[in-house]
Amino acid sequence: MSFSESEVERYARHLVLREVGGPGQQKLKAARVLVVGAGGLGAPASLYLAAAGVGTIGLVDPDAVSLSNLQRQVLYATGDVGRPKVEAAVDRLEALNPHVRVEPHPVWLDAANADELVARYDLVLDGTDDFATRFAVSDACVARGKPLVSGALGRWTGQVGVFHGRPCYRCLVPQVPPDAETCALVGVVGALAGIIGSMMALETVKLITGAGEPLSGKLLIHDALSAESRTVRIGADPHCPSCAA
Repeated sequence: MSFSESEVERYARHLVLREVGGPGQQKLKAARVLVVGAGGLGAPASLYLAAAGVGTIGLVDPDAVSLSNLQRQVLYATGDVGRPKVEAAVDRLEALNPHVRVEPHPVWLDAANADELVARYDLVLDGTDDFATRFAVSDACVARGKPLVSGALGRWTGQVGVFHGRPCYRCLVPQVPPDAETCALVGVVGALAGIIGSMMALETVKLITGAGEPLSGKLLIHDALSAESRTVRIGADPHCPSCAA
């Protein structure tokens, strides 16, 4: 897979990185990545994936851009309010990098269509705040053997983890927490979405290129108020209904 002169200049800072170089950039160009949720986490993640040269990016989101999104969803502008998110995202991402193909999926991902969508991509990012969707994405990734980069945030705290085989996301969250919260209910500082979304993109680049050690089977938790992060290992549940089968 060759690069044009403009691509060589565009990706120059990757090409001189020992851990990426030409072979790694070729892997990025050939990769197909699905981003579930084009919101607070999916927005910055998809921007950095497009800038990095990920060849095909699928975006799953049924919503339209609202004014309250713009505090943290930096993929959109005021003029996009009312437009379908995936439609506005295609315009922005392809304007950022014309060498990237963006595939819009203006649907709600659930157990009925998760397998079909996941099967079409090499790797999946999940930045949604709906547990039914999270479980459906995780189950489909386990069934298809696809790596999952999962992110979440609320108030001043965010987390990101990588799941590939065992343990899976259901090992971490076996059922919907009784005190489950959403950003709409408890709020979230906008810049935190950028931090966690960028970390999701970073883990994705590492997985695709084989650079460094991804957060496989681990969860990184960032407390923005104290500016402290910690990483914990996730244990595989021997009775997990998804990955232990």
